[in-house]
Amino acid sequence: MTPDLVFRDPHILDFLRLRDTYSEDDLETAILNEMERFLLELGVGFTFVARQYRMVIGNEDFYLDLLFFHRKLRRLIALELKIGTFMAAYKGQMELYLRWLEENEKEMSEETPLGLILCAGADQEQIRLLQLDKSGIHVSEYLTDLPPREVLQQKLKAAVYAARERMEAQALKV
Repeated sequence: MTPDLVFRDPHILDFLRLRDTYSEDDLETAILNEMERFLLELGVGFTFVARQYRMVIGNEDFYLDLLFFHRKLRRLIALELKIGTFMAAYKGQMELYLRWLEENEKEMSEETPLGLILCAGADQEQIRLLQLDKSGIHVSEYLTDLPPREVLQQKLKAAVYAARERMEAQALKV
């Protein structure tokens, strides 16, 4: 079990019934109201820990949108919700949260925490250049409406292609 197998992209959140305009708080509230469905959409092994998890860093309070624990990965999963497209600044925010969780919340038997930034959109070139995987950060898009069949087919083909490339790259390392 690896993080790449756990975090899928995109997440289909049509069951939240969000319409054209909504805030991050609306998104978070809708997720909590539909927690069971959201956990099923995330995948197997996620357990809910907290909402708006407070972290005091220096003299400032920071609030992580959602905190989960993944049973199979044996690690905390920090989830930040963004209603817009991914921005490079989100990396720094998530790195701060992950290092704090590692120092203050990680148990001896657990692996290093991972972060998931759930955005309405993402530029794959920015994500690649930021080398988020080296920081334990994953970015995934969410869709609030089920896309047309053609879009789903394209996403599936892209996911299969990416998985094959990763497997081939790992085979070359061995």
